[in-house]
Amino acid sequence: MRWDALFEDMEAQLASERLLGLESEISERARVETAGIELSDRLRGAIGQKIDVTLRSGTLVSGALSHVGSEWLVLDEGRHQWLVPGEAVLTYQGLGRQARASQSKTVQRLGLASALRILSRDRSEVAVHLLGSTSEERAMRGVVDRVGKDHFDLAVMMPGEVRRHGSVVFVATVPFRSLAALRSLRGQEI
Repeated sequence: MRWDALFEDMEAQLASERLLGLESEISERARVETAGIELSDRLRGAIGQKIDVTLRSGTLVSGALSHVGSEWLVLDEGRHQWLVPGEAVLTYQGLGRQARASQSKTVQRLGLASALRILSRDRSEVAVHLLGSTSEERAMRGVVDRVGKDHFDLAVMMPGEVRRHGSVVFVATVPFRSLAALRSLRGQEI
């Protein structure tokens, strides 16, 4: 009888050690897997969810995440859409734990310039929010005219004017690194 108890005790100890080893292995695999997740994967995992984005200027933009590019994201906020460069973001709130890898190499190559070229083609009025030298944000209204590799031209007009040669007050060249966010015009509000 004493031998039975000894063997049972040894079997219980071995089972406990195996369970601890398995738990340790699972934890280590989870850490390794998490270490390989990029922020863009987390953002894609949150598509359709409401998130809050704090810009480097301190401005808070909230909305449903609708698109994620390699260098930008789009938030739907009521009647407006915000195009936010990734470099302008200080923090994200509301991202779940889900991650989704990009399945398209084409989407991975679509940078900020690609998104701005679409806006330029549409000729829609936009509000361009710029980072100031004192971390304050300023906004200009206009139409994206031309898009270069690291900058774009914004044709600034009087409010309510349509983009025509004679209606342009001035053209501002905006380096991408100065862009805090861009909000699309829907209806009469910016």
